[in-house]
Amino acid sequence: MGVEERDKYTGHMTTGHEWNGIKELNTRVPRVIWITLSLAFVFAIICWILYPAWPLGVTYTKGLLETNQHIRVDKDVERAIDSRAVWTDKIISLDYGQIQDDPNLMKIVRETGQTLFLDNCAACHGRTANGGPGFPSLRDKAWLWGGTPEAISETIRVGINASNDDTRMSQMLAFGHDQMLTRNQIDDVINYVLSLNKSAAQHDVGEASIASGKTVFLENCASCHGENAEGSIEVGAPNLTDDHWIYGGTRQAIFTTVWKGRMGQMPSWQGRLSAVDQKILTLYLLDLGTSDAEKSKSGASRN
Repeated sequence: MGVEERDKYTGHMTTGHEWNGIKELNTRVPRVIWITLSLAFVFAIICWILYPAWPLGVTYTKGLLETNQHIRVDKDVERAIDSRAVWTDKIISLDYGQIQDDPNLMKIVRETGQTLFLDNCAACHGRTANGGPGFPSLRDKAWLWGGTPEAISETIRVGINASNDDTRMSQMLAFGHDQMLTRNQIDDVINYVLSLNKSAAQHDVGEASIASGKTVFLENCASCHGENAEGSIEVGAPNLTDDHWIYGGTRQAIFTTVWKGRMGQMPSWQGRLSAVDQKILTLYLLDLGTSDAEKSKSGASRN
């Protein structure tokens, strides 16, 4: 600890502290700092007086201007609902075909539907709706429960294997795990299914295996997938003759499906989305499955 003295260069008193020959000056806080702090304090006082500021138990100081953000937001929401009602009323009242024939309404459907899809569906079906392992593509028109507007809307409403009382129920049995089929029978039925699918990789398998697989298929699989393996929208069974595979179309993927079974799930959106939002989402999904050429042709025919 040193002794206070006046610095000969600046004229300020020192604090008496010295480090390595450097003495600490006892300088005053600049006047501009005091002015700035004073103005900030005055500004804060004015804000406390004019605007809501201090909590008082179950309430708060309202301020002279009585500014209330809750009321502002409520009014903004009311105005948004009123402006939205101009076109939501039309969407509710018109049938799907009439809406699809209206370019202005379809523009709204595409904009609003995209937001609804990204917020609620993209987590499973992907941002582009192309699906992924376990989640079907919504662009390929290979609809498990039917691709009509009414069928798609119902699927959105009740879900699949969901908690809704009217939910669609679908399950692929575990034929191998539950010992309903032997390993040889499973191999044969896979060979038969691959022989039906033109896009699937073909392997050199004997005709006897395919014939045996057909028998296994007719006895165990046709009740859901149909005798021609083209699926059934009544039970949500997929078509096995096309190239649209939910869990993959490789031999290993098909084997896993037959052996372990499958039971996908889609939540029910009733109660989560309003009726008009469900209808918009239905129209949006239908529009995704329409090619740009079809849209251009449709638009030209309307003009």
